[in-house]
Amino acid sequence: MPHTLLLRLMGPMQSWGVSSRFTVRDTGREPSKSGVVGLLAAALGRPRHAPITDLAALRMGVRVDREGRVEVDYHTAQDVYKASGGIKATEVSRRYYLADAAFLVGLEGNDLEQLRHLHAALRNPAWPLFLGRKAFVPGAPIWLADGLRAGEPLEDALCTYPLLTTRHSGPTLRLVIEDPNGPVVRPDQPISFAERRFAPRYVRFTSCPIPADGVEEGA
Repeated sequence: MPHTLLLRLMGPMQSWGVSSRFTVRDTGREPSKSGVVGLLAAALGRPRHAPITDLAALRMGVRVDREGRVEVDYHTAQDVYKASGGIKATEVSRRYYLADAAFLVGLEGNDLEQLRHLHAALRNPAWPLFLGRKAFVPGAPIWLADGLRAGEPLEDALCTYPLLTTRHSGPTLRLVIEDPNGPVVRPDQPISFAERRFAPRYVRFTSCPIPADGVEEGA
């Protein structure tokens, strides 16, 4: 029987890049699987070299309660090592991020005890949690008191949970659901954070109506 753990990812700034590593840092329009698994590993206190197979095996879905705006910061760094050798005095980079976005993330698995353990870790994380970059702290707790949905499949949990914000994105809510038969490939299935190894992951896009229960208490 599938069970689902729900997370609230809201904040002034979030960044979920999956492809760029040099002077232009991108962001996806919703949280990446690698970013969410990294967040869970931080909550558990797992170091970068620790195995993440159990976390990566969870099926992920995202409900977009508020799309947010793509913005960009310009950064400069001094004394940067060049690939060809030597040191570059100044390096300018552009770093994109989402402003004022709100996401409900669901993680589905058959092991209820594993999800209970993760739920407890998110309430009292071993290490600080952030939304893609260390400077991007959550604007509301990631842990949801009623976020552990025993016996509730991923899409049901995402579609019935109350809205996270009164300023939602439209008459329906966009969903991004992990599906091995999905038509879209995302290169964000984490294999090893120590080696920065990732595999393709397939997703499909769908939508759900505004939940009848209104807005989540405290939003």
